[in-house]
Amino acid sequence: MRLVDSHAHLDMAEFDADRAETVRRAFAAGIAAILCPADLTRPASLPTVAGLSAEFPTVLAAAGVHPHQAKDFRPGHLDELGRLAAAGSIRAVGEIGLDYHYGFSPPPAQRETLRAQLAFAAAAGLPAILHSRLSGPDIIAAVDAERFDRGGILHCFTEDWATARAALDRGFRVSFSGILTFPKAGDLREVAAKVPLDRLLVETDSPYLAPVPYRGPARRNEPAFVVETARVLAGLRGLSLEALAEATTRNFAALFPFENTPAEC
Repeated sequence: MRLVDSHAHLDMAEFDADRAETVRRAFAAGIAAILCPADLTRPASLPTVAGLSAEFPTVLAAAGVHPHQAKDFRPGHLDELGRLAAAGSIRAVGEIGLDYHYGFSPPPAQRETLRAQLAFAAAAGLPAILHSRLSGPDIIAAVDAERFDRGGILHCFTEDWATARAALDRGFRVSFSGILTFPKAGDLREVAAKVPLDRLLVETDSPYLAPVPYRGPARRNEPAFVVETARVLAGLRGLSLEALAEATTRNFAALFPFENTPAEC
């Protein structure tokens, strides 16, 4: 069985003490690849992600300005994305998007930052990794406004079926995190049961959102735990864990081809 963790923040300080060991544990658990987005507003993030990708070829890099940091967005971030894209150092632009729950950046700044990065991704021919919280209609509106047709991932999905359907219609895959395993996530599980099998992905969003049974005070999530989310998703679909793993890995590889196996890394 091979799984992919389609979103993990391995650049975060929570992994400073055991970053490489965390990746090796994931490989030992059957994780074939990990997508790690770098935050262009944090100086240490991009070098950390680049170092992991150099050491482990199936740790794939993305980069962008998160909606929480939209107030810090500058044109120089697009210049940096241009350099990374030209060098082939990133597979996607992200994580980018909108978050109307926390309000760390004003919504107008979030929308402007999202559209600027979508426009860059379209011009560069790169997929987008989208964050959407309480903002589904505006996310879709931004994709449409920029005529963005490169697809990508609507990650850590928590919106409604209408948003999922609209994203699917625009070529995106939908990724589910450990939230899917939470007792009160019944509505989300209903959405997950409807997404076409060839568009499904799983992720950890490490170090956040540890799935059941790993939840607990100050319990860090890590890529090896993605198997628990996959297990719940498989049950919702009436599939074996192996069949769900095969499908989601195939879906990820169609968007982000990877050749090396962990045994070769």
